[in-house]
Amino acid sequence: MTSTTHAPRVTVTGDIPAWRDAVVRGGGELTELGPDTEVLVWHGGPATELVPVLAAAPNLRWVQLPSAGVEAYVAAGVFERDVEFTSAKGAFAEPVAEHALLLTLAALRHVPRRARATSWGTPAGISLYGLTVGILGGGGITTELLRLLAPFGVRTIVARRSTSPLEGADVTTDLDGFREHLGEIDVLVGAIALTDATRGWVSAEVLAALPSSAVVVNVARGGLIDTAALVAALDAGEIAGAGLDVTDPEPLPDGHALWGRDDVLVTPHTADTPEMVEAMMARRIEHNVRAWHAGTPLTGGVDRAAGY
Repeated sequence: MTSTTHAPRVTVTGDIPAWRDAVVRGGGELTELGPDTEVLVWHGGPATELVPVLAAAPNLRWVQLPSAGVEAYVAAGVFERDVEFTSAKGAFAEPVAEHALLLTLAALRHVPRRARATSWGTPAGISLYGLTVGILGGGGITTELLRLLAPFGVRTIVARRSTSPLEGADVTTDLDGFREHLGEIDVLVGAIALTDATRGWVSAEVLAALPSSAVVVNVARGGLIDTAALVAALDAGEIAGAGLDVTDPEPLPDGHALWGRDDVLVTPHTADTPEMVEAMMARRIEHNVRAWHAGTPLTGGVDRAAGY
């Protein structure tokens, strides 16, 4: 990347004043969509709507996407345009990791059951201290979650593309190697990008290999888990519970088999709320616009080959 001699000319789609202010703070110049657009900050909406927007900016050089996951953009063919793309990966790590910890503790401590109880019942629950936590994904959410888990003295096993050691993880392996550890895992956390390689990875086979006392937590994408297999595993007692911030399908339809269960807590994709995202994304935009102007690497670059 080379630095620009002039202020980057940036188009921000949608009416998000905080993002426009972030562009200016980063040294960018706001411009209407068209031939002058060098940088595009996409506000969101269906990925297919981005395609004609890209076509309207013939001199575009870089696009900042608003989400950490980019599977919808892959499907829409957005990455066929030969420009640089960055996503929000890592920008929302803190609140998402916090939510993963919340869902973990809720599942282990039988909070879904107790929240619906109308009588005293029988004491039950499992302490997180000293358990083994397996995490699918080695990005920003995992890094932050490992930090949050450290005081609990847990053993951690992380699956990612690289098998090189990850700070805070006791074991780092790839997805194939992770399978060998399934029988040791008390908490399985999904925090990995959704790609062809990870879609449905948490299958009936994977769930059956977990201890019957294990709980499954997902803050990644709903498609990571085979939903029918999850329901069947819960019904059969193959796992003890689940905490889900994302589902497949999403939104989870009324009347679905996952609703109303004493062993499942579902939150409506609220690990990072719109209010959280707006502020965190503003920081990412400011940083990247400043980096673009200076000719230094951008944060959150999309790996087209990997799909995230």
